[in-house]
Amino acid sequence: MTDLELKSDLRLYLQRAREALVWKLDGLSDYDARRPLTPTGTNLLGVVKHVAGTEAGYLGDVFDRPFPEPLPWMSEDAEPNADMWATADESRENIVGLYHRVWAHSDATIDALALDAVGAVPWWGEKGRRVTLHRIITHMIVETNRHAGHADIVRELIDGAAGMQRGNDNLPQGDPAWWEAYRARLEQVAREAGPAIG
Repeated sequence: MTDLELKSDLRLYLQRAREALVWKLDGLSDYDARRPLTPTGTNLLGVVKHVAGTEAGYLGDVFDRPFPEPLPWMSEDAEPNADMWATADESRENIVGLYHRVWAHSDATIDALALDAVGAVPWWGEKGRRVTLHRIITHMIVETNRHAGHADIVRELIDGAAGMQRGNDNLPQGDPAWWEAYRARLEQVAREAGPAIG
């Protein structure tokens, strides 16, 4: 497989994960897009903001190709978790638009460099600091899919919408009654397995 073919495969999987993540915002109110639904505050728009900043760092700064826009929530002096939620002034359109611009910047890095090009990840410490473009693209595929999984669960908690991607939910085709019975069966199996802790 040539570098070009390998890059094409890697970009395909990265792009699918990006699109799946953004898709989870479709049709939601501003409140629901921002609503924290876990004890640690996980919310859909915050996850998109986080992944945009993370990708800008990995496929920008790591290869001395910094993303040209300031991302103050990613700075060392930002308040804790500033990248995990959107302020009232940061609209959904702003965050999603930023993420699209990050994609373009990242894709330009992928186009410009060989897969064995070396970068440095200072926050990985001395042992893990030196990396190749191939490793970082792989890392971003994993990172983006991990957060798309978070978004899957958060979106389902908001309005029951679930699935892998637009046009392919990758779920059994059951009506609400089927899903209710399925969930009740799983609850019964869990109770039979042993008592809850906590």
